[in-house]
Amino acid sequence: MKSLPKLVIFGDPKKLGVNEAIDEFVGFAKGRAEIIASYGIDDLKDAEKPGLTSSKVEGLEQCDFAIVFGGDGSIISTARKVGEASVPVLGVNVGKLGYLAEFSVDELKDFFPRLLKKNVPVDRRMMLDCRVFSHRESHRSERFCSAAINDIFITAGPPFRMVELKILVDGQSLAGCVSDGLIISTPTGSTAYNLSAGGPIVSPRMDAVVITPLCPHSLSFRPIVINAESTIEVFGIRVNEGTTVSIDGQVSSTLSTDDVVRIQKHTCDFLIVNNPLRNQWDTLATKLRWAEKPKYKEYPNG
Repeated sequence: MKSLPKLVIFGDPKKLGVNEAIDEFVGFAKGRAEIIASYGIDDLKDAEKPGLTSSKVEGLEQCDFAIVFGGDGSIISTARKVGEASVPVLGVNVGKLGYLAEFSVDELKDFFPRLLKKNVPVDRRMMLDCRVFSHRESHRSERFCSAAINDIFITAGPPFRMVELKILVDGQSLAGCVSDGLIISTPTGSTAYNLSAGGPIVSPRMDAVVITPLCPHSLSFRPIVINAESTIEVFGIRVNEGTTVSIDGQVSSTLSTDDVVRIQKHTCDFLIVNNPLRNQWDTLATKLRWAEKPKYKEYPNG
């Protein structure tokens, strides 16, 4: 007799419909799977303290899959915690967009026989590792670190004057950036903040990093795509009191002129279960309306 798949469930109980979706799935999974643990998204936020590496979620090592009920934000928050355990994440959309959350509850039920066989399509998505060092008198001390699924961005913050940043790639000067900030994104995150800021869409299966300025004080500073193995360092030449480094828009740290932000490819990948009813280009077109045709006006008789 084959062993039942071991699952851990994550969800935001404050989000409308999440508790109902989890209850429906738990009832369905009874006798079909072993649910090791269940966590609220707030539990993960409480465990993710600024300045510390991500703490491990108990029981992950035993699990075959992590099922996340919610939107993309819930999946991203979960992925930062489970990435190092190499547990595939399956997202059930109870949110608005659901770009990463590819399954509905009904689709998950239909898909469940493949979970039983542990025969599922899994994508590997690269993550970024962000560390902030205090840089005083030629001595660096690490004061913040976090994994990033989507992006790491620096925002000018109050009093909202433009900031000046110096960007190095593999120790070589890339550019000075006078702007409202900077976005450094993974391919997964290329369709998030990066896209809104005018950056390119990158296939999520690529290993690459996108550097996109936020409203640069230059007509010629355009987004650039670099090798994922590169080390990026960002120095704050002139910053504001409220200038902030943010991870996926969920975890943040202040940035001063004494700080260095170092960004590298994470040693672990984020594993996500794909819905076989969709592909990455379908999702891009249906969720973000990419390459949608103009709405032509129809006239009678041609």
